[in-house]
Amino acid sequence: MSMIALSLLLCADLMDLVIGYLTVTIEPLPPVVMGDTVTLKCNFRTDGNLREIVWFRVMEGGTSKQKIFTYDAMYNTNFSHIEDFRRKEDLVYQSTVRLPEVQMEDDGPYECHVGIYDRASRETVVLASGSITLNVMSPPKSISVVAANQPARFNRYEAQNFTLLCTVTGGKPAPVVYFKRDGELIEVQSSSEKLESRGMLAAKNNQPLISRELDDTKIQKSLSFLGPYSEPVRLDKDRSQRSSTSGAPVQEEPSPTTEVIPETVISREFPRWVLSTSPLYFFNQTQSELHDGTLEIQAELTWHLNPQLDNEALFSCEVNHPALSMPMKAEVTLSAPKGPKLSMTPNKAKVGDTVRIKLDGFQMGSKTNEVFPEPLFTWTRVGGPLLDGSEERFGKVLVLERVPAELNGSMYRCTVQNPLGSTNTHTRLIVFENPRIKKETKHLNFGKSDGAILGPSLMMSLLSLTLDLT
Repeated sequence: MSMIALSLLLCADLMDLVIGYLTVTIEPLPPVVMGDTVTLKCNFRTDGNLREIVWFRVMEGGTSKQKIFTYDAMYNTNFSHIEDFRRKEDLVYQSTVRLPEVQMEDDGPYECHVGIYDRASRETVVLASGSITLNVMSPPKSISVVAANQPARFNRYEAQNFTLLCTVTGGKPAPVVYFKRDGELIEVQSSSEKLESRGMLAAKNNQPLISRELDDTKIQKSLSFLGPYSEPVRLDKDRSQRSSTSGAPVQEEPSPTTEVIPETVISREFPRWVLSTSPLYFFNQTQSELHDGTLEIQAELTWHLNPQLDNEALFSCEVNHPALSMPMKAEVTLSAPKGPKLSMTPNKAKVGDTVRIKLDGFQMGSKTNEVFPEPLFTWTRVGGPLLDGSEERFGKVLVLERVPAELNGSMYRCTVQNPLGSTNTHTRLIVFENPRIKKETKHLNFGKSDGAILGPSLMMSLLSLTLDLT
């Protein structure tokens, strides 16, 4: 039996000497960040003579392969099939491929193929291979927060849904998106399909936060909107007549084109649909793949807006991603429009000029510097239609082309509103006479009177004299 065992061992050794062995493995890699330098390492063990080493990038789901590096032992040469700046190096029993500044297109499987000569015949080559999948991560490139379905009108008599839309682009894998209010994480409902039923039910069950009897905004009046004797300022032409009869001093009409009219105060009375301090927030998220392999995430936060509680509230959309060292975020502050400022060009409008009334901005407080969401601008004329016959116009600028003298003293109202509130401001148009138009009209009238005085015969004599002189 010992002789048989010894014979088997000798046969095994002879087989190893004839066939040899070859094992190929690639060292695993964790996910890498786009822009990093990556080194792929292929380790192999063999007792034969090395023939060649070939690296492939597997493409199109495995249907095609791109050769990126070759080592030929017969000629002892290295040859790269990719860019020159991607230098490679090979070591004994190890081949490394260095990929500097990897991009998203470098993501995917890689294979290392090794060939050795068969010990029994130099004509036969033994092949073995190993594979690895390179995962390239991309941090989000941009983040933004907007209000969906805006601009929208203000409604004080009916609860309305409000949605913040957060868009995150350029990330891979998909980032984690969440919302905060005033720095505190918002607890959201995962399903948005039950928004109407659950949200309205919550509105019915909650007690009103502010009682209508205790809402002093109904009885408060702005001091700036009262006259010198606590009488409301009337925005019509007979204001000076009533003020003189009531004993108030009569003031001359201002000389500038625009007359500064105090801001109209709108009563912010909210009925019993006002919600509690803990509204229900609903969260919905969708994602789509971009052409470069990264993702675009759109996250929505929806709730029943409470203009009294949500005004000047700070909302932020934040993103966590393994390729980011700290969260990325975008912030918005909900704010109702307040204190619109109007300007008019030209400063002194004349008959026939084109007048532009423009909203320059708002008199915002220290907490915010802009109105969010984007307000809706509506222009109307007090007491009649606009110059083109329409009842209202939308936009930040109202254009009045070739204003006639009849518009002198006309009042224009700009209503600015978003879902958090509404406010009005007024300006009066003062139209001056146009000396050029007046002079041309006078010249034409003067010519007609001369013709009537001189008569046809004298006019013909003057005409013949003119012809003789020429």
